[in-house]
Amino acid sequence: MILTVTLNTALDITYRVRELRPHGTHRVSEVTERPGGKGLNVARVLAALGHEVTVTGFTGGATGRVVQEQLAATPGVLDALVPVSGATRRTTAIVDELTGDTTQLNEPGPTVTPAEWTAFQEAYEGLLGGMSAVALCGSLPPGVPVGAYAGLIRTARAAGVPVLLDTSGEPLRRGVAARPDILKPNTDELAELTGSHDPLRATQDARRRGARTVVASLGVRGLLAATPEGTWHATPPARIHGNPTGAGDSAVAGLLSGLVDRLPWPDRLARAVALSAATVLAPVAGEFDRAAYEELLGRVAVTGDASAA
Repeated sequence: MILTVTLNTALDITYRVRELRPHGTHRVSEVTERPGGKGLNVARVLAALGHEVTVTGFTGGATGRVVQEQLAATPGVLDALVPVSGATRRTTAIVDELTGDTTQLNEPGPTVTPAEWTAFQEAYEGLLGGMSAVALCGSLPPGVPVGAYAGLIRTARAAGVPVLLDTSGEPLRRGVAARPDILKPNTDELAELTGSHDPLRATQDARRRGARTVVASLGVRGLLAATPEGTWHATPPARIHGNPTGAGDSAVAGLLSGLVDRLPWPDRLARAVALSAATVLAPVAGEFDRAAYEELLGRVAVTGDASAA
């Protein structure tokens, strides 16, 4: 069982329009809704790969009820969300069918009270028993301490559960010092953390700051991993065009899946890159195209040096 934590859960709404024009009126050709927030996206992909997943975080209000109803209909995903008095946020993606571009509108999330945060920490600690890995993903809702992820990392490490951190800003800076097993930033987040715009130097610097392994997302150039066993770069076979929403979350799912399946790092990275690319190709934001994933998996190029740890 894998645990994913989404403190700022959401209901993701995707609108498709023929052409997005500022100040214009648009006819929507298609609307989709599904549970969202980075950890829920990761959980859905893991479940589709055949893993059993428990999801936790916060849920509240009418939007939260919709999220939980849809989670109940997702095979392989167990709902352990913690209730709050505020309302779960909504995120809106508007897909321009003419260009393929996506415009994203993200609400901030409910304000979490100190009592609700304490209730979550107790629930989280109780869930860790029997977990093979935990992923801490996404932004913090208002009211949650900025060092929240650092504390959750320490709790997971004390329970002997490997932990992956995927966040940004000050929560990332504090979280890396708590020594997560895997840190998964993008290049901007990594540069903000380390001050370096050279991905290789920045991943090595982030390891020195506490992360055991750093897997940096390089966008269309794939993933760069600095691990105790070596350094590898995995790239897709060609530039992939489509909707990138959720591609990073699919990469996290690939890394977690490879971790629990005990794959060597080159195979973990190939799985993560193939899943990410297949997500860009999917018609619905945050889903992945299984046929594309299976076809791409054997064509991901992985280069590296096991002696470069």
